[in-house]
Amino acid sequence: MSATTRRIVYVIAYELVGILAVTFGLSALGFDGGQSGAVAIASSTVAVTWNFIWTSMFEAWERRQESQTRTVKRRIVHAIGFEGGLTCFLIPVVAWVLKVSLLEAFFLQASILVFFLIYTFVFTWVFDKIWPPYTNVVESTTPVNK
Repeated sequence: MSATTRRIVYVIAYELVGILAVTFGLSALGFDGGQSGAVAIASSTVAVTWNFIWTSMFEAWERRQESQTRTVKRRIVHAIGFEGGLTCFLIPVVAWVLKVSLLEAFFLQASILVFFLIYTFVFTWVFDKIWPPYTNVVESTTPVNK
């Protein structure tokens, strides 16, 4: 599988499983299934869009820096910026769709964020086991004499 195809499969599978998990999770908390699904789909759409925008902005900033090395500190800043922006965008959406206060939406969104932190780790690990990341190793086409 090419690197591009792998990324596309990863994003689609990740978002579909995430949508199902959030829908079932919110339903288990007593929210209407339709509303739960709407929050899950809206969250997924906002997350994918924000990821593209934030990463593009971050990488543009990064290219202007003296050092373009992705240090741990730089990765932490990227992650906090992404999650912080996502949370700011989604709190009003969650409050509106589920008809809860902004404070309740904040706590629901915080719970979803913690879930996705764990989910991302597990999903990526399993995905990499099923479809290992592309490596730059070129296999030899020269036959081996036995």
